[in-house]
Amino acid sequence: MKAVIYARYSSDNQREESIEGQLRECTAYCKKNDITILRTYIDRAMSAKTDHRPDFQRMIKDSAKGLFDVIIVWKLDRFARNRYDSAHYKAQLRKYGVKVLSATENISEGPEGIILESMLEGMAECYSAELSEKVIRGHTENALKCKYNGGTPTFGFVIDKDKCYQIDPHTAPVVLESFTRYADGATMKEVMQYLVESGFTTVRGRKIDLNFIARLLKNRKYIGEYSYRHIVTPGGIPAIVPQDLFDRVQQRLEANRKAPARHKAEDDYLLTTKLFCGTCGAMMVGVRAAPAPAKAGNTIITAV
Repeated sequence: MKAVIYARYSSDNQREESIEGQLRECTAYCKKNDITILRTYIDRAMSAKTDHRPDFQRMIKDSAKGLFDVIIVWKLDRFARNRYDSAHYKAQLRKYGVKVLSATENISEGPEGIILESMLEGMAECYSAELSEKVIRGHTENALKCKYNGGTPTFGFVIDKDKCYQIDPHTAPVVLESFTRYADGATMKEVMQYLVESGFTTVRGRKIDLNFIARLLKNRKYIGEYSYRHIVTPGGIPAIVPQDLFDRVQQRLEANRKAPARHKAEDDYLLTTKLFCGTCGAMMVGVRAAPAPAKAGNTIITAV
């Protein structure tokens, strides 16, 4: 019998069995049952609540090639924590003659095995739902205290040991300068060039682009507003940008968003007010180019 091993380590719960531990137990199971391992598929820090798992999808696709007979998992919840997804993908695998086997859960082939497997999958989905509720509850408690809830910190802030937002003395002045320059008439591109030429990158070390500038200029954290889900707390964190400066920037952004009204031409552009630039987020407008001799004019779509 030929098999592949699927291992997944979820970021939902750091106490779960490591990838190495899963592979070790799955390998031991295959050796004990005289099963040949062809390859392994591994998804790290991926939740099984969704099917957006690169190696999992690759494995499902490969199952159609008839290269292996079974998929070995450490526990069934590695395959899926959602009963619908589990049933959907197992039905797909059955069409190709592929089964899913658990290395640590003794599930028989008979009718009682079907019941046990359903119970285990139901318990896994229940556990996942409970874990999600606990995470949201913990994040809500943090939010009520205006504390950091994880993820990439906002440019201009640092997080202290108590998980509170503090102004970053290195990047906060640049945030304020960016707002000031834009309010005084600089374009987003000019603000971006200022940051890049000053040697700044995003918090993750990536090159600053127009999307970053667009998000920065709209971010209400800079006026001290903390938000999480339905919880919004004005003054919950230190402010970097004065309210009046922030308001001036928003007014200019809104004016630029409505700018196509100034470009009214003889032609009707049906996507006006509906089409936005994927790079800078600005409204797109149709502009009639000068026609070549004996040819109709060409329309150019550009951001304003």
